[in-house]
Amino acid sequence: MVDRYQLAPGLDISRVVTGLWQIADLERDGSTLDPAAAAADMRPYVDAGFSTFDMADHYGSAEIIVGAYDGDPAPEALTKWVPKPGPIDRAAVRAAVQLALDRLQTDALDLLQFHSWNYWDPSYLDGLAYLQELVDEGLIRHIGMTNTDAVHMRMLLQSGMPVVSNQVCYSMLDQRPKHGLAQLCGEHDMALLGYGTLAGGFLSDRWLDVAEPADLETWSQMKYKRFIDATGGWDGLQRVLRAARAVADRHEVTIANVACRYVLEQPGVAAIIVGARLGRSEHLADTQRLFEFALSTADHEELEAAIATLDAIPGDSGDEYRRAPFLTASGDLSDHVDGFPPAYAVQPRAAGGDQVLSGTIWEELAGFSRAVRRDRHVWVSGTTATHGARVIGGTDLESQTHFIIDKIEGALQSVGSRLEDVVRTRVYLRDSDDWEAISRAHGARFGAIQPANTLVVAPPIGDEYLVEIDAEALLPQD
Repeated sequence: MVDRYQLAPGLDISRVVTGLWQIADLERDGSTLDPAAAAADMRPYVDAGFSTFDMADHYGSAEIIVGAYDGDPAPEALTKWVPKPGPIDRAAVRAAVQLALDRLQTDALDLLQFHSWNYWDPSYLDGLAYLQELVDEGLIRHIGMTNTDAVHMRMLLQSGMPVVSNQVCYSMLDQRPKHGLAQLCGEHDMALLGYGTLAGGFLSDRWLDVAEPADLETWSQMKYKRFIDATGGWDGLQRVLRAARAVADRHEVTIANVACRYVLEQPGVAAIIVGARLGRSEHLADTQRLFEFALSTADHEELEAAIATLDAIPGDSGDEYRRAPFLTASGDLSDHVDGFPPAYAVQPRAAGGDQVLSGTIWEELAGFSRAVRRDRHVWVSGTTATHGARVIGGTDLESQTHFIIDKIEGALQSVGSRLEDVVRTRVYLRDSDDWEAISRAHGARFGAIQPANTLVVAPPIGDEYLVEIDAEALLPQD
């Protein structure tokens, strides 16, 4: 019997979700799978109890295939919207959701998972707000996130956004979700969906005690070989595989079973996503064995000892899509985006240089710019955790501080600068007792930059604002 999990009211999913990202790989030569035949290939999964499928707008014809499925029970369809960087308006959100509805041949999406390419452009918050409007209309049942780090997941939850899940990479090679996301799941009504659990198939018996491959067959292998290299290379993978094989021998299962069971038993994990090549290969009987055994304390200790010999994947969950090293199939973002437009409007100043405008009423009322650049110098105005008419981060000190720094980074990016160029910050507190939490967030973002800094107790205007920060940056000489 396949275990199930109530991800949200009215949405029960199988704890092993069938991932359809490999449809894009199967169609990368320009061909398209026959929807009816591929949908028929879903039937063995549904019959075996694996009735939940994960897809996205860019997974080739995956949504169309699931929409063509004709059977009872109907599968649970978890899809994603991954918009290009830049402004997001209501019309674009509605069009994206309607496209998914049409492809899936349904009146409402079970779960729409949203991906943002960066945090310094607040357009993603607009996208989430417009998605919530479509939840209210009944076109979407639930909203999830994908590849969102702990800081920004906390920010969304503290802002009252009804996000029920976060889909992130999680495996014996990638331990990043343990560093904050798991704790959030315990504090909020939110769960993790782990993908990459088998690391493109590398966490299996096939790769135990064999030579490092010179040629890779699939996009998944190209991607997860970069994860292997980042954690210490082929020798490190072999140490983990040997530990997993020893555990597997005790339970008379496969290494893949152990790798999957390991993630399923981590705190906060609702389900794992295991990829399928519909009509090409299936491992249903092996996957069903996941629910016939559990790892003991000794098993976990043996696996953790091997994992501890690896180097940690850099950053937090999702950073592989936001900063170097880009752990993608191509090793960069060239297969995903063409570039990043300015987060805010920029226009020339009459007195010289450029000014950044975020469009708030306060800029016109008080006569100031979000930021000003002249030559190598950039000055960013005092910034609060405001986006439109909304306070981001609720009453959480660290979330407000992180969003402020996101806004500062967006202002800098708009005039060709970076957070690394910041040479001074000034932090204004409402309450002196708040210094530690705010300083902790400032340190998380500026710890490697270490600008000059002044901390002042001077309450920002508006009781809802707990902190305000301004910044100065100096671009490197050409």
